[in-house]
Amino acid sequence: MYSNEHIHNPHQPGPNPKPLKRYHTSQYYMQRVQDSLTTRISKIFCSIVLSLLFIVGLIAFIFWLSLRPHRPRFFINEFSIPGLAQQSGFLNAQITFKVTARNSNQNVGVYYESMTGSVFYKDKKIGWMPLVIPFYEDHKSTTMVDGTLGGARLNVSSQRWAEFQHDRTHGSVVFRLELTSVIRFRISTWDSKRHTMHTVCNVVVGPNGHLLPAYTNMRCPVYFS
Repeated sequence: MYSNEHIHNPHQPGPNPKPLKRYHTSQYYMQRVQDSLTTRISKIFCSIVLSLLFIVGLIAFIFWLSLRPHRPRFFINEFSIPGLAQQSGFLNAQITFKVTARNSNQNVGVYYESMTGSVFYKDKKIGWMPLVIPFYEDHKSTTMVDGTLGGARLNVSSQRWAEFQHDRTHGSVVFRLELTSVIRFRISTWDSKRHTMHTVCNVVVGPNGHLLPAYTNMRCPVYFS
């Protein structure tokens, strides 16, 4: 009688076979080393290129900041209506004003091709005139711009003058002075394209027809269109 202990059952898993040890050729290892060196060189090259691009970009940004033109600054110095206290003052009505234009740029000049001035009362234009001939304003310099509106350039009827008088009895008359300029920025011998610049000065005159002290030398907002 035979014992079943030594009978092999093909359906039962046997012991795990040992993995075969693979041996690589010297060419394989040389290829691995070559690929590793290529990857390192590529990474180093990319790092150098990115560093150079960053440095060039930083220099360009600093250069742009130093040459980036700032818009001119305008300040209202004087604004008056002589004869405001006279009932019939509209017959010879005049408006005079002085504005300071300041170029605060360090290395950028401003070339004014033209400038016009308009006066508004209750959002209605009552006068208009050309102000200055073309001029160049160097960096860190100031220019005085003045004008006098009267005669055909100032449209003030007896009814409008009566409105001035009514406001005057309440202490002040409110106007708006707008300057429209066509300018170009100049850096050395290079000129920018033309820009249309608008300067808005809100002015208030007292019973004597002169600009109130609170508005003297007040900065006027500037915007481009």
